[in-house]
Amino acid sequence: MNLKRVVVTGIGALTPIGNTAAEFWQGLSTGVSGAAPITKFDASLFKTQFACEVKNLDVEQFIDRKEARKMDPFTQFAMISVEEAMTDSGIDLEKIDKARAGVIWGSGIGGLRTFQDEVTEFAKGDGTPRFNPFFIPKMIADISAGFISIKYGFRGPNFVTVSACASATNALIDAFNYIRLGKADIFISGGSESAVTEAGIGGFNAMKALSQRNESPETASRPFDKERDGFVLGEGAGALILEEYEHAKARGAKIYAELVGGGMSADANHITAPHPEGLGASSVMQLALEDANLKPEDIDYINVHGTSTPLGDISETKAIEKVFGEHAYKLNISSTKSMTGHLLGAAGAIEAIACIFAMNHSLVPPTINHFTDDESFDPKLNLTFNKAQKREITYALSNTFGFGGHNCSVIFKKYN
Repeated sequence: MNLKRVVVTGIGALTPIGNTAAEFWQGLSTGVSGAAPITKFDASLFKTQFACEVKNLDVEQFIDRKEARKMDPFTQFAMISVEEAMTDSGIDLEKIDKARAGVIWGSGIGGLRTFQDEVTEFAKGDGTPRFNPFFIPKMIADISAGFISIKYGFRGPNFVTVSACASATNALIDAFNYIRLGKADIFISGGSESAVTEAGIGGFNAMKALSQRNESPETASRPFDKERDGFVLGEGAGALILEEYEHAKARGAKIYAELVGGGMSADANHITAPHPEGLGASSVMQLALEDANLKPEDIDYINVHGTSTPLGDISETKAIEKVFGEHAYKLNISSTKSMTGHLLGAAGAIEAIACIFAMNHSLVPPTINHFTDDESFDPKLNLTFNKAQKREITYALSNTFGFGGHNCSVIFKKYN
């Protein structure tokens, strides 16, 4: 079958290290940490008292106050990042076929803040059911895609993927497939998450998943470091405009990169722990390479899932060594979660953007907070510790893995 080519023509980002795509890249390239004490609630009784929050955001600068009240923060984040991406794309809404334009978004949890607040208020009462009429629409994960499509009038395929921390990458792959199969011309895709709440921090604490380095939040996310003790919870959104190549070219669009391959797999191993030998991780990277018709030695940079958990970092590097063999030692590998924290269902979107910027700036963002070597990792691997490294990048691969054993990988090609 003659598959269509798919390119990225717009980017938007709202992250703990920058509220626009340009600010995000500036933070990545200079190794800024987004971790700090939690401001959204009193976290003094929690085992973890810090997170990577979005900072200095006035939602009403972007969304009418009345409309914003109908949205959980995860949807607000989505709308803000999408507005930037759509403006960046230069798409004239009067000149496209909106029946062939869709929205596929990702979120691992959805409206956690809304759910927590509504149930808490009910529990405080006398048992009389009093709920906000927007409770359910604000909470459900798919509402983000609904709001986006309503704003821009996109009438094509419209849904949200939910595959835990792989959700946004899953969304990108689904949008990629619809376009290359000729079923649509344009997709707004990406992901958003807003889980820095009492329930979010408390729930992940109960699992012993989060770092508890309260005395030094900015150094807490330390992938591949011997003293890593869990991930740092982040929040935000990333949006990419995916477009069929000829459609983009015909309207004179600026093209950031080409999306050339995607893979999906399952660990089928454990609800939260990765496969110890990285079985699902290795298979998903191999599937992405095959889908892109590439050899392992074609890849220059891998933006790893790299959450800073004791088991996850090890299994992922094992998988990379299995798939890439000797070429693994010629790759640049980095975890941008060392700076942004883990945005859960939005992680894949901002990390895809990180790959695209890395290609376009010939600069690999670093894995910050490396202090102590861990003998579990082959010292010949270039994990891009502490400082960005100059490198020409033609192909970049991004990994995202989620609770439940969900694995997704995407490959971007530099556009010339």
